[in-house]
Amino acid sequence: MTRERQQRRRRERQRKRRDERQQPVPYEPIGKMPLPGIMGWFQSHTRIFYVGGIAVMVLSLGAIFFGTQGGLNSGQPLTSDIVSTSTPSPDSTAAAADGDEVDGDGHAHADAEAADDGHAHAADADGDDAAVEDDPIQRVYAAPPPFEIDVTHSYEVVILTEKGEIRLELFPDEAPGYVNNFVFLARNRFYDGLVFHRVVAGFIAQAGDPTATGFSGSGYSLPEEKNSLRFEAGMLSMAKAGASVNGSQFFITLEPAPHLNGDFTIFGRVIEGLDVVRALTKREPGAGQPPGDRILSIEVLEEPPADSG
Repeated sequence: MTRERQQRRRRERQRKRRDERQQPVPYEPIGKMPLPGIMGWFQSHTRIFYVGGIAVMVLSLGAIFFGTQGGLNSGQPLTSDIVSTSTPSPDSTAAAADGDEVDGDGHAHADAEAADDGHAHAADADGDDAAVEDDPIQRVYAAPPPFEIDVTHSYEVVILTEKGEIRLELFPDEAPGYVNNFVFLARNRFYDGLVFHRVVAGFIAQAGDPTATGFSGSGYSLPEEKNSLRFEAGMLSMAKAGASVNGSQFFITLEPAPHLNGDFTIFGRVIEGLDVVRALTKREPGAGQPPGDRILSIEVLEEPPADSG
C-alpha cells in the first residue's frame, strides 16, 4: 500500500506540474509607447488629428471638383490640335496633318503663325501677336451645320489664293458630312482671308484656322466618317486632334501619303491647280516665319445629275 500511495502522489505531482505549464500567462499591458516630436503631440491629441485629416480630405475633393468644372469653360481652345509623339515615324508625320509641328526629335508643337490680313490676325512674320480686328464674317458656330446638300448632285470648289486657283472635286457619296460642312463654311465665306498656316514640302498644305495657330477652328468638331479612298497627291481631308475631327481645318496632300490611310478620311481631290498647292509658301511654326498665303475666296459649284430622259 505504501508503494502504491507513493506512485499515486507522484502522478498527482506530475499532473499538477503539467497543468501549470499549460495555463496561459496573464497579459499585463505596459501602456502606450511615447513617440518623439510632432508625432508625440498628435499621439496625445488624437481628436485634433482625425478632425484635421477629414477637413483636408474635404477641401481636397472640393478643389478637384470645382477645378475640373472651371476647366471645362475657361481658357481652353475650341479644338485642340496637340498630338504627342516620342519618335520620328509616319505617325509623327501624321501629327503634322493634325496641326502640329514635328521637330527633329519627333516632338509635336502647336502651330504659331499667321499672315497679315484684313479679317483675322494671329501672328506676323516675326511671330508677334496682333489683335483680332473687326471681322464681319462669322468664325465661330455653336454646332455643326444642318445637312443641306443633295448627295445626288456633283460639287466642285474653286479656291482662289494669292498664288492662283485650285479646283477640287468633292465626294458627297464618300463623306457626305464632311462635304456638307465644307460647302456650308465656303458659302458663308468662313475661309475668306484665312491663310495656309502650315505647308510642309512633299507632304501637306493646311488651312482653315481663323487664328492661324493650329489650335482653333469653327467652334465645333465633326463626327468622324470613314471610306476606303487612298491618299495620293492632291487629296482633300479634314484635320484631326486624336479622335476629334476639326470643324474647319482641312489639308491637301502634296504627294502620296499612304501612312494617312485609315487614320484620315478623304472627301475631295484636286482636279486643277496642284502646281499652285505645291507652290504655296512653306511654313513651319515659330518666330521669323514668312506670311502664309491667303485664301481670297472659295466658290462652290453645284450641278444636279444629268437628265436621264
